[in-house]
Amino acid sequence: MKNLEPSNIPEKLLDLLKAQTVQKNSPAINALIEAARNNHGDSVRAVLFYGSCLRSGDVDDGLADLYLLVDDYRAAFKNRSLAFFNRLLPPNVFYLEVPFQGRLLRAKYAVLTLDDFRNGTEHWFHSYLWGRFAQKCGLIYSHSEEITAAVMESLAGAVMTFVSHALPQMESTFSARELWARGLSLSYRSELRTEQSDGASRLFDSDPDYYRELTQAVLENARFNVTINTDIIPHGYQVKISAEERRRNRIGWQVRAFQGKILSVLRLAKGLLTFKGGVDYILWKIERHSGVRVEVGPTLKRIPPLAILVIFWRLFRRGAFR
Repeated sequence: MKNLEPSNIPEKLLDLLKAQTVQKNSPAINALIEAARNNHGDSVRAVLFYGSCLRSGDVDDGLADLYLLVDDYRAAFKNRSLAFFNRLLPPNVFYLEVPFQGRLLRAKYAVLTLDDFRNGTEHWFHSYLWGRFAQKCGLIYSHSEEITAAVMESLAGAVMTFVSHALPQMESTFSARELWARGLSLSYRSELRTEQSDGASRLFDSDPDYYRELTQAVLENARFNVTINTDIIPHGYQVKISAEERRRNRIGWQVRAFQGKILSVLRLAKGLLTFKGGVDYILWKIERHSGVRVEVGPTLKRIPPLAILVIFWRLFRRGAFR
């Protein structure tokens, strides 16, 4: 089951994504966008907003998740080492604090070129990008209509790639909710994630009408051997996939899970170069998602690589990672 090429992405899918993704910003979001763009100058071509703060609509108490899409890493970074590491293992992730109307806004933002974003949502074997951006997100800044169109195609590519890899994991009859829950669960397992086991279902339930529309727009495409079947279950579908294709797909997810754990550790270790207080951030993120707290003394914090090894060993023993 091959992914669709961009030229074959259904117009209905592109229209749905644009209607849901291009949005008006709050003053707080605009303050974060301005601060993040100031760090990287004219190289920034688009900014995407995703994650729990997008779903809640509240950036005051949480940590907003942003993606900055740039035209070139050398132009985006004054530091050549940062440009090198971003090209070697994208993305680089940074922490941002912005004073705003008497309070402090916080965000973490990742930096990717538009080309890497396109490749990651459509062609990467690992689900790091297409698993994230098949989910609902907001395009909160775009340099031009041309950039907006390019981002929409990448987001549509992420949805198509996600569905094509999740579909062989489904029973012959399934619902839209089951498709997303299964696909997101597999994507979570392919990283060193700390989300609770029901996180994938809760994400669908945050906007079920949107995900059902998205599913229909994708599965209506003739390249998928899927038919609508609402007689057995509401919003139901039937699919015919050979046993051999299901086997290959299962092996693919097993390889992603192994590959993803390694990539996650490498990205977190790289984050020590880009995050002020990187060890504290990693501990906070893990505790926030899993409820598992690990104390690290000041001596270890002065040696971040050693601290990372100790943290992961202690967390692994305590079952923080799913």
